[in-house]
Amino acid sequence: MWHNFEIFAIISLATWILAIGTSLSDKLGKIANLTAILGTLSLAVFIVLLWTNLQRPPLRTLGETRLWYSFFLAISGYVIFKRWKIKLMLMYSLGMAILFLLLNYLNPEIHSKTLMPALQSIWFVPHVIVYMIAYALLGLSALYGLLGLYAIRKDNLKEDFVLKTDNIVYIGFGFLTLGLIFGALWAKEAWGHYWTWDPKETWAFLTWAVYLIHIHFRIKSNLSHKSVFLILMFAFVVLLICWFGINYLPAAQNSVHVYSS
Repeated sequence: MWHNFEIFAIISLATWILAIGTSLSDKLGKIANLTAILGTLSLAVFIVLLWTNLQRPPLRTLGETRLWYSFFLAISGYVIFKRWKIKLMLMYSLGMAILFLLLNYLNPEIHSKTLMPALQSIWFVPHVIVYMIAYALLGLSALYGLLGLYAIRKDNLKEDFVLKTDNIVYIGFGFLTLGLIFGALWAKEAWGHYWTWDPKETWAFLTWAVYLIHIHFRIKSNLSHKSVFLILMFAFVVLLICWFGINYLPAAQNSVHVYSS
């Protein structure tokens, strides 16, 4: 099935690029809406077909999680675009989704149908999917943070912009917390312990803690907007290390959480 990825990827890439090109135009808004939806549906169809072909959830390898990340980036960006009328959000979310699809195209993987016993759990799918939703939202909040830093530099930062960034972080953090809880329940079922401070678990906690610190500073402190946006950037770097950087750490090579290749 993976050999058909190129067909679906081209459809998604072409429609998303068209959506990006028309998203800032009031006259072409309907085209942006339609093409954004079509590209996302194309990727959704491929994920369903891959799931059916593999006879297991396509969530085991790093490349498979990148598929879901692109999918949820597109959905999250579109929902935010419709909810808050942020045209740039549609552009940036689809741009990030395109990047991760291209990574999968340039770095194809071998997809086995087998799942190790620990992954044959009712918690496997909700744990990973909830995390991918969180990563997508927090990735978009990081993009917003970059825009915020640019606005500060141009002395053009609006409070409404900051509040919208906060809302994206709050929702993403909620999903991140759910993912952490689902992971603990899964660990208890599979290995008999809720938490073992495995390298992946440690970085997952660090990611959660840094975002909690960011939220705390936004609510309880008088830190400048620049400092808060910088913390948000740092938090996303920690998230990326937790997601795939951990695979390259020698201490994590024996971890059950390292993605299969």
